[in-house]
Amino acid sequence: MRTTFIAAAVAALAFAGAAQAQSANYGIDPTHTFVTFEIGHFGATTNRGRFDKKEGTIQLDKAGKSGKVDISVDVTSINTGTPGFDKHLQSADLFDAAKHPTIKFSSTKFTFNGDKVSEVAGNLTLLGKTQPVTLKATQFNCYENPMLKREVCGGDFETTIDRTAFGMNYGVDWGFPKNVRLVIQVEAVKQ
Repeated sequence: MRTTFIAAAVAALAFAGAAQAQSANYGIDPTHTFVTFEIGHFGATTNRGRFDKKEGTIQLDKAGKSGKVDISVDVTSINTGTPGFDKHLQSADLFDAAKHPTIKFSSTKFTFNGDKVSEVAGNLTLLGKTQPVTLKATQFNCYENPMLKREVCGGDFETTIDRTAFGMNYGVDWGFPKNVRLVIQVEAVKQ
């Protein structure tokens, strides 16, 4: 009986070790990662911008179909191509970069379709308020990078948020939309 118990315990530990060994850590490649936003402008055009400084880590267990992601975005790195507009976006009217210099996303759940990530649910913190969001993958793949000689995983993800849920109300009374489309293109290198 004792031998059976010991054998079962060793098998359980071996299985747990094998399952844990499947999980890998990835560092976000800032040269292949972009966080952009789009919001309508009086129903005539679309304003677009991006954040040039971002960092984060990803943990991915393809066999166990799970993962974890933490991404931080520097609000002061906002770039629309128009310096005056960038300054207004950083002001207290909108992103309030002086008080809230960072936007953060932390995952709570990965969903897979086969061996590919199809969505990542998590919490987005903007202007000091945290709301749940789900980032849907429009594409996802892992590949062996020929220059780095390491695995790289990445994809294009998107969601639409109601900015007023975070307290960003500027221009709503004038007809600016509440909804903002976020597009996140991310590649991360296995560490």
